[in-house]
Amino acid sequence: MNKSKDKLLEHFLRPRNVGIIDNADGYSSVENPINGYRTDIYIKIHDGKIEDIKFKTIGCTATIASDSALTVILKGKKIEDLISKNDSFYILLKLINEELGEIPEKNWHCPPTAILAFFTALRDYYDKIADQDKINTTINLIQIVNKYFDDTLDKL
Repeated sequence: MNKSKDKLLEHFLRPRNVGIIDNADGYSSVENPINGYRTDIYIKIHDGKIEDIKFKTIGCTATIASDSALTVILKGKKIEDLISKNDSFYILLKLINEELGEIPEKNWHCPPTAILAFFTALRDYYDKIADQDKINTTINLIQIVNKYFDDTLDKL
C-alpha cells in the first residue's frame, strides 16, 4: 500500500474528533449532492478561535477521512484566518488533500462536502450572534462550494 492510501485509511480507521458538542456555538447538517451522504459538524468558538470541532457522518471511507482531516486542520485556528479570502475553500481543500494524501478521483466530492458543512456551521454561529458581515462572508463561501459542485457536475 502506498503512503497516500495509508494516510487516508488512518483517518478512516481512527477518525479524530467524532461526536457531538452539546450546546455547540455552530452546527450544520449537510447532504452531499453527489451521493447523498450526510455530514454533521459541531463547533465551539472561544476568542475567535475554533476551540472544539466534532463531526458525525454517514458516508464512505473518503467522507469519514475528509471530515476527520478537516477537524484536525481547523481545531485551534482563528476563524478570521480561515474565511478572510475568497479562495478559503480552495485553501482548505488543498490542506485536506495534504493531510490525507491523494484522494481517489472517484471521491473528489468528499472533501468539499466536509468544507461545506464547516462553512454552514459557521453561518449558524454568525446567525446566532447576529454578525451580518460574517453571515454575508459565509454565504459567499457556501456559494463558492456549491458552484464548485455545479461546475464539476456539468463536466461529467
